[in-house]
Amino acid sequence: MDYITSEKQVILNFSEKYCKNEIEVLNSQCFKDVWGKYLDHIYKIEKQDVLSIIEILPCPKKDFVILFKLLLEFELNEIRKLSRHFKQVLEHTDILYELIEDFYDYWRRLERYGLIYSKSKISGVETASFTSIMNQFTNVILSTYRTVCQKVLGEAFSIYRSLPAGINAGVLISKNNWMAKDSKYAFLSKAAVLEQVLIRPPFISYSSKNKRTGTYQEVFDDPIDKIAEGFKAEEYYCYSAKVGSALAYVYFHRDFLALGITLCNLFEFVPLYKCIGQKPDLLYIFGANIEGDSYFYHDKESDIYVGIAPHNSSVDYFGYMKKMLLTLYNVKMIDNGNLPLHGACVNITMRNGSTKNIVIIGDSGAGKSESLEALSAIAGDQISSLLTVFDDMGTFKLIDGDVYAYGTEIGAFVRLDDMASGYAYREMDRAIFMNPDKVNSRLVIPVATYAQIMKGYKIDMVLYANNYENREEALRVFEHKKDALNTFIKGARYAKGTTQEIGLVESFFANPFGPVQREEQTRQLLETYFSRLFENNIVVGELYTKLGILGKQQEGPKEAARKLFEILEK
Repeated sequence: MDYITSEKQVILNFSEKYCKNEIEVLNSQCFKDVWGKYLDHIYKIEKQDVLSIIEILPCPKKDFVILFKLLLEFELNEIRKLSRHFKQVLEHTDILYELIEDFYDYWRRLERYGLIYSKSKISGVETASFTSIMNQFTNVILSTYRTVCQKVLGEAFSIYRSLPAGINAGVLISKNNWMAKDSKYAFLSKAAVLEQVLIRPPFISYSSKNKRTGTYQEVFDDPIDKIAEGFKAEEYYCYSAKVGSALAYVYFHRDFLALGITLCNLFEFVPLYKCIGQKPDLLYIFGANIEGDSYFYHDKESDIYVGIAPHNSSVDYFGYMKKMLLTLYNVKMIDNGNLPLHGACVNITMRNGSTKNIVIIGDSGAGKSESLEALSAIAGDQISSLLTVFDDMGTFKLIDGDVYAYGTEIGAFVRLDDMASGYAYREMDRAIFMNPDKVNSRLVIPVATYAQIMKGYKIDMVLYANNYENREEALRVFEHKKDALNTFIKGARYAKGTTQEIGLVESFFANPFGPVQREEQTRQLLETYFSRLFENNIVVGELYTKLGILGKQQEGPKEAARKLFEILEK
């Protein structure tokens, strides 16, 4: 079996060959390499109980693999007769069982990916068998583990748990040569393109970082030729996505495969047959061979907004994957005369049949998502439906004199620390978890369809999320456009450590991803759009979420939600 291993992941190529039974698993070089890495891990952490039997065998990396194969075919008494070392090991079946269980857990803690090349003619699998092959591999791994364990125990298990022991995610890959052969982008042509994706929930990954820092600077000298130098296309995969109305190609290095797979829950996947040969609006190369920070460039000749991120641990966090794409899209929207928003928007249908479209604007940690989650809980059956149009980033567009909101993502990148108890468990079946046992733990979950976020929603209320003032009132309405613009443009919030910022900070229009890079254009757009909101008597106000106030993290959003619900009922 062709494979690639690293400290935290295994990538298996099922196109060339895959293990169909237990003995093929134990004979595979991949198994031997993973076992070797496990032993290195045991020596490193000095796990004394299992070390006591590991050191019995002269060559543990080789001899234990032989022992596992013998356990598949022979009884313990027969194995004892073959070697005095095996006999000594089998005198401690309780510790041997612990060793096998620990190795099994080590394997399952790795990020495990299966690849199948579309239209493969090698002695592997047909692409039509994509899902069934992934299932079969899982069953073979489970069977190998159970057979060896039960032989050591001397009896069958009384309880069987069908854990996700095979792959975490499988991808069917192909090629998309969307550029001409003499194009400056031709160096990307040999990179594999995701055609189908299979995810086994719960998908849990750990990244080197658990927060994002900084914004993205624009460069004005074309960097593409420099990026092409030394670019190893065979080490990259491409995720084709709809970011709002734009077509985006995200080329990410295989070392960041978990981040690339996570895009499935956040941005609408575009199947290959829908975009083959089509030029993208946005292009992101994540893990490029560059020094320094990430940056973006507008290729005006091709009309492609290009983002570049380096290949190092400093960007090993999903926020860097997500926010660059949003920056590219927002800059494109501003250039097109639309206003990008850092906020959340919901379409609410009340039990009496009336509908309201509410937008809450605020930077990271301001309490947008938390207030809307609290609103859903407080309203109960008084709301017949609540659709999340966008959870983080959206766009205002003017249509026939009215302001309409459009979404950018089909999913939400949720900070678990601030959500209600039990939220993660309710979403476990389809969520992707990131650093779940650390500060700023996150999950990425789909919340709407692409058709829903791009439908366009005429706005009824626009609020600024204030998380730092402990006012008695939960919501105030602005009477004058000037006061509203001052608050929204100031973009103040108490930073909760979701980025590098701490304490009371300000960010232009609470959106460092586009408006900051196009401030002059954005100021003109803000004047236009807020003038229209006030002319149309749309409610523009400030919602006091108190999320940044110690002791108010749970009750603050609830108070804001109660006041918001009172207004909705009226």
